[in-house]
Amino acid sequence: MATGPKRRTVYGKTRKEAAEKLTKAMTDRDGGLVFDAENQTVGEYLQRWLDDSVRGSVKPVTFENRARVVRVHISPALGRIKLKALAPAHVQGFYRAKLDEGLASSSVHTIHSVLHTALKRAVKLELIPRNTAAAVDPPRPRPKEIRPLDAAQAKALLSAARGDRLEAVYVLAVTAGLRISELLALKWEDVDFERGVLHVRRTLSAADSGPTFTTPKNGKGRSVKLTGQAIDALKRHRAAQNEERLRLGSMWEDWGLLFCAERGAPWSRQSLTRCSFKPLLERADPDIRFHDLRHTCATLLLSRGHHPKLVQELLGHASVAITLDRYSHVLPGMSDQTAAAMESALS
Repeated sequence: MATGPKRRTVYGKTRKEAAEKLTKAMTDRDGGLVFDAENQTVGEYLQRWLDDSVRGSVKPVTFENRARVVRVHISPALGRIKLKALAPAHVQGFYRAKLDEGLASSSVHTIHSVLHTALKRAVKLELIPRNTAAAVDPPRPRPKEIRPLDAAQAKALLSAARGDRLEAVYVLAVTAGLRISELLALKWEDVDFERGVLHVRRTLSAADSGPTFTTPKNGKGRSVKLTGQAIDALKRHRAAQNEERLRLGSMWEDWGLLFCAERGAPWSRQSLTRCSFKPLLERADPDIRFHDLRHTCATLLLSRGHHPKLVQELLGHASVAITLDRYSHVLPGMSDQTAAAMESALS
């Protein structure tokens, strides 16, 4: 059996290009970046991709999610195939098998996104000539059903929340449309009572290493003008929290958070849902998810003629197209308003 160093051939359209690639290959070798590309499996490459390209370049929870997709789904099915031998038929069959197992189309689409991103990097590193996942048609994720409350239901929910330790959470979710991760990351320094403005500067993510504060979903923060109802709820909440702080004394963990567990530490979204939101739903009776409170905010504003651009800015969507695409189908009355406006303009 042959032993010793393995050869690697580099090619270029010109002598200069070949020399540059050779220099880069030697640099990579000296830096410990070269491995047996000819025999490398998909599983080996994906682990290398996670360690070298993903870790540290994304939020911890994003890294954990991608690593979980690789570990649970991709590697067991495709991991033993040589990276250079991976064909579109392998990938398409893999997606079909996942759907047949009962995995939702949105979950399979997430798997596709991770695999496509990883193979795109492999192309850039010249490990493979093309991105195999790009030649495959992933299943289209079905739009998640949204169940916004109407005005009467929203009022009933907030009435049921009156006096609850986390009443202000629900007031902000309905009137300002904040995500649960944004609500749980709010600090008192983010509230400007004088101007009636709330600054959304961070989100709370639950990484395996513990609670982590990161930038908002769109990569930047935003300022939200608070309603009078929200300001009153926040003032009551501040007074109640101060009483808790005094009662607990040195046992209070001062994170500076608006909404926290009973000793001041961050809530997890699972704990908030289990300990507060579900009991609230039992009193108010709607069958919704917490995120539907954000949808409620958007639909209440849009159905009353609030400009979509302003709703986009309130919700923190990356573009107004996202806002319109997500909510236009729940506003059948808008087409009637458009027709009436056109008739009025031409009459």
